Amino acid sequence: MTEPIADRIDNLEARITLMDDMLDALNRTVFEQQRQIESLQQQLRHVYQQMQSQSQSADERADPRQDIPPHW
Repeated sequence: MTEPIADRIDNLEARITLMDDMLDALNRTVFEQQRQIESLQQQLRHVYQQMQSQSQSADERADPRQDIPPHW
């Protein structure tokens, strides 16, 4: 009734092989996601810098002294 020990070992080896494959696939997925996160962070920093520079430009134009012609 009990499986022979060799069959049990074969089954365990097969399961370990499948788990190794799954672990490799998960590691690749995590690596790719980390790469995407870093790319998105870089893009976000770029957009933030653009917004900061546009905000500073708008602040400089909002100064009423900038609107006075030089002959005043």
